[in-house]
This record gives sequence, C-alpha cells and structure tokens, in this order.
Amino acid sequence: MTGQVVGYGRVSSISQNEARQVESLAGCDRLFIDKASGKNANRPELNAALDYVRQGDTLRVPSMDRLARNTVDLLTLVKTLTERGVTVEFLKERLTFSGDRSDNIGQLMLTILGGIAEFERSLIRERQAEGIALAKARGVYKGRKPALTTEQVTEARERVELGIPKAAVARDLGVSRQTLYSALANP
Repeated sequence: MTGQVVGYGRVSSISQNEARQVESLAGCDRLFIDKASGKNANRPELNAALDYVRQGDTLRVPSMDRLARNTVDLLTLVKTLTERGVTVEFLKERLTFSGDRSDNIGQLMLTILGGIAEFERSLIRERQAEGIALAKARGVYKGRKPALTTEQVTEARERVELGIPKAAVARDLGVSRQTLYSALANP
C-alpha cells in the first residue's frame, strides 16, 4: 500500500506569494504552507505536516531552504522523518531520502547542499546589514516607526500613575507589555 504525498512550502512573510511553491507541489494529496520565517523548525504548518505524515507517506518540499534554514535543522528533520518511514523529496535539488541507510552519497549531498544554503543565507544577511548601515549613514533609513505616539505614552504614564496595571494599559493600547515597558522607560 502506497501512502499519501504531502506537500510543504514556506514563504518568509505574509506579503510574499506562495503561488510558485503551490504550483510546484501540484498533485499532492495534502498541502501545508507556512507564512513565517524559517529561523527555526517551530512553525505551525510544519508541525501540522510532521504530525500528519505517516509511515509510507512522502513529504514533498519545493527546495531544502523551504524546510530548514540551517544544516542542523535540515539533517534533523530528514533523519526524524525517514526513521518514521516517511520519504522526503526535494524538488529543486532532485533528491529523495528514505529510511535506506546505505545511501551515503545522498546523505553527503544533503549535508553539502544544506551547508551551501545556510552559507548563502548568512551572506544575504551580511549584505542586508551593510545596506542598512549605508542607508542610515545617508539618512535614508529611519527604521521602524514607534508603536506608540508621544500622546499615547503620556496617557499611559498617567494611567499607570493612577494605579492601573501596566498589562491592562498595554492591552488597551494594543501593544505588548514589553513595548509599553520600553516606551515608559524612555523619558
């Protein structure tokens, strides 16, 4: 009996379009798509996909960097899945991994390509940081706008001085407690 083909994709932010990945996963019995950063393996749709797949299933992923951002997470996820009898298939790299421990070349390719993807990501972050530093030096980059206006911070200070709990003030302003604490700490 052959299992299901389960597709998993990820875009890094809500504003990105996952259509290209969904198209590459056409024909899957079930799709899981995360709209979240790949900083770690704790993503809601990835967790749901991992819970969903069973022995005999295939987890199909558009490319390695959609499953994991670093080599350790990539190797761990593939090992965990293959030990459960799930085949992992990477479309872009044209690599398939199953519980077959004799595929030493496949393991080598997984490690090398995962390492290259991680290195590429670190270069992107480095270039991004350099670009931001140059933009700041030119006065172009202003950073993120404050979550609270000066008037809101003044109002929050007054409410806290009246004895209203900071958690309630933060909730009323629609910000986290940490955001409120930081705003109140600045004069």
